[in-house]
Amino acid sequence: MLANITDRIRLLFRKEKEPYFRFYRILGFYPRNIEIYKQALLHKSSSVKTQGRLINNERLEFLGDAILDAVVADIVYKKFEGKREGFLTNTRSKIVQRETLNNIAINIGLDKLIKYSSKQSSHNSYMSGNAFEALIGAIYLDRGYRACKKFMEERIIGQYINIDKISRKEVNFKSKLIEWSQKNKFEIEFKLIGQTLDEHQNPIFETQIMVEGIPGGSGKGYSKKESQQEAAHATMNMIKKDSIFIDAIFNAKHERENVEQQVVLNENQDTTSNIENQDFSPMEEKYRDEEKIIAEAENAAFSQEKD
Repeated sequence: MLANITDRIRLLFRKEKEPYFRFYRILGFYPRNIEIYKQALLHKSSSVKTQGRLINNERLEFLGDAILDAVVADIVYKKFEGKREGFLTNTRSKIVQRETLNNIAINIGLDKLIKYSSKQSSHNSYMSGNAFEALIGAIYLDRGYRACKKFMEERIIGQYINIDKISRKEVNFKSKLIEWSQKNKFEIEFKLIGQTLDEHQNPIFETQIMVEGIPGGSGKGYSKKESQQEAAHATMNMIKKDSIFIDAIFNAKHERENVEQQVVLNENQDTTSNIENQDFSPMEEKYRDEEKIIAEAENAAFSQEKD
């Protein structure tokens, strides 16, 4: 409270007051370094060149992603005492998944403040969620970890996320991955690559997902289904964030489609060649015989009419 009063007094001596008020409505406190927050809202399509390098929100997004994971893990760990690691991981994943972050960004009005080029970014469905992560990065640099945790607990989870309800919500990452692969025509495979025992002799399964023959995410679980869900979740994250993996699967898909197209062309050429080389003389002879029979029948009928 005292810090906010001090920051508001400092604000009286600043020329541009509106950006501070704008962020205050979202954050619940006044920024100290306003430039970091402005950078958090600067999409790469509207990068600004400063001292020979491009400035945008990608680095803050990277930082915010890690801080957000830690903050939400902290909150979930203390909220659900006695719950297993798998439950805690899934609950955290549901809170920090892109769809949830996009909705949060829209609810707090962050999406309206993002600076971007409409030509490049109007169809970027993850832009708002990315900006929210960048905002968390900015809070961390400006105020530290405790401020990030307080912001998430009081301004976000307290108002926009029912943490008890979301913890019970099932997210079928396997179905999401299959739906994505069918829509985008990628071949995927779920491979069971290992089975071990934990310290209590319970079986642990490990699944590896292959996308176009390229290793994707892997996951472990106390059932094959659980390991597949974890592997699918990891693979979906790779599809969203791992540019090297994305390039590899698109290249592999392109090569497979070229091979398939060549096979189809070869089959069509073989079919055409067979048609050209086929001996139609028996058919032609049969056709002439049929014509002869029809002609004879017509002559006979004509003769009967004359008689």
